[in-house]
Amino acid sequence: SIGKQLTAEQRLNKATVDIMANPKYVALAGILMIGDRGIKEDIPTACTNGKDEWYGREFVEKLNDAELRFLILHESYHKLYRHLITWKHLHDDDAQLANISCDYVINVKLVDDNKDGFATMTGELDQGCFDETYRNWDSAQVFHDLKKKGQDSGNTSGGVSFDDHDWEGAKEMTPEEKRELAREIDENIRQGATMAGKLGSGGDRDLAELLQPQVDWREVLRDFITETCAGKDYSTWNRPNRRYIGMDIYMPSGVSEKVEELVVAIDTSGSIGKRELSVFLSEVGSICNTVTPSCVRILYWDTQVCRE
Repeated sequence: SIGKQLTAEQRLNKATVDIMANPKYVALAGILMIGDRGIKEDIPTACTNGKDEWYGREFVEKLNDAELRFLILHESYHKLYRHLITWKHLHDDDAQLANISCDYVINVKLVDDNKDGFATMTGELDQGCFDETYRNWDSAQVFHDLKKKGQDSGNTSGGVSFDDHDWEGAKEMTPEEKRELAREIDENIRQGATMAGKLGSGGDRDLAELLQPQVDWREVLRDFITETCAGKDYSTWNRPNRRYIGMDIYMPSGVSEKVEELVVAIDTSGSIGKRELSVFLSEVGSICNTVTPSCVRILYWDTQVCRE
């Protein structure tokens, strides 16, 4: 076939153009144009840092056109969902499990969206992470569900990621670069949703949902507070554990350089009503019960701090 006569670079470009020309992916065109995309000899399969994409030459040559389109869409959705920035705390907990959790979310969506065979998870890709159970879940939900099932970096029997995620590359971006990337992605999502709506492609609903918060802020806040303030970072024999002293057992106690005073700044701008404030304060109460900080300072702010 003609496709087999093209180089890996040419096939990559052709597949990208095919995706942009497909009406159901017209809204994704702007995301496909973010960052660099190319072939690298030292990449086993494919890889992204949340902005740029790289594809292994040998791996690309093994894929047919539909499989290559699936792979490109897969990497693009990592960028679209900001996986490598949003779920950094999951990576810090279990890197490999974070990878496959993100992949489950993307793959089930792409399989659902491509019943016509335009992009397929077959051949070299069919051992990837796919489970219909995770339809409409986010990566954190998948991550915690896999953990409950006993999966971790040493046991990923439920699925194997067919691409690499350059978390370190994402981490190396400066705060300014991350803000610029987020702004660029948001802008392209909005433009894509508008274009899809005008063309009646039906893709605007998914992109419109991406303009809403995709992370459960309660979960992220609890993770951060627990990690920062829970204590017991290391043990010391200089301070015996009092629970065992009465049994004539000398055991170390946990010590930590934890945050003694916790500052919570609550948004009280016009978009926040009594219901939201009640939710915020309930969450502050939950935090206090979890980590029992020595002091909690609450700031209420709008255009400035209104009350402390």
